[in-house]
Amino acid sequence: MPRNHMLFRYFHDLGLEFALQEEPRNRMDEKDEQPLQFPKAAAPSTSISPSAPQVQTSPTQITPLPIRKAIAGDHPAYACKTLAELRQTLEAFDGCDLKKTATHTVFCDGNPNADVMLIGEAPGAEEDLQGKPFVGMSGQLLDKMLGAIGLDRTTVYIANIVPWRPPANRTPSTQEVAICQPFIEQHIYLKKPKFLVLLGGVATKAILNNHAGIMRLRGQWQSYTPPVPGVKNDGEFQAIRTLPTFHPAFLLRSPNQKIYAWEDLKTLKAAIEGKG
Repeated sequence: MPRNHMLFRYFHDLGLEFALQEEPRNRMDEKDEQPLQFPKAAAPSTSISPSAPQVQTSPTQITPLPIRKAIAGDHPAYACKTLAELRQTLEAFDGCDLKKTATHTVFCDGNPNADVMLIGEAPGAEEDLQGKPFVGMSGQLLDKMLGAIGLDRTTVYIANIVPWRPPANRTPSTQEVAICQPFIEQHIYLKKPKFLVLLGGVATKAILNNHAGIMRLRGQWQSYTPPVPGVKNDGEFQAIRTLPTFHPAFLLRSPNQKIYAWEDLKTLKAAIEGKG
């Protein structure tokens, strides 16, 4: 990977999204963007060490965040009633250009009955070839991270914000995330996990609609309820405890940050055991 690309990716993971421009930009004069429209779908080596030094963090708490409004209420994802139907609809969906260059649609991996759901950014080269999320170097590190707190792929469920690999493993664009977001929202709604773990800045920003950045949000419990058009939340669907943390790919590039990821894992483990 070119050095400049790695540097830009590093800054992106830190939450930096644009560079200073030569001329000032008055965003107050800019008109609101038109809502995106979607076509109808066709028929249906490294490790995390438990012995890492302790890091002082602020007390964890659930911070309510605004529920983002649906981009388009008629998006085909919202009509799906089961995970199998959602997978079929996603595989038939042609509204995202990333699908044209991808080998497989990467839907999920793990146990659909698990209490913990992890969401990453997008598939990489190995994930695209195998059709499963987190099976490359990042996936190997993720497996070690989960193993450090007694979890594995039989006790968690894994998906991505974007189900198709962006060319050259680039970060998915804002528009690509927006196009795919209804699918992951419905994915979460149908899965109904007790705990949601957001891996990296892209997943955290998309799901929580929060621009604070992964450096500020990691390790702090948040609250998330999927916005499903036409479904009245009468208390049947409880808000999900949601924990942002670093993406394993970021940890591979910045191993000094693993100590913080380990703190986040311990926070998750305590919550699973009813101690936090």
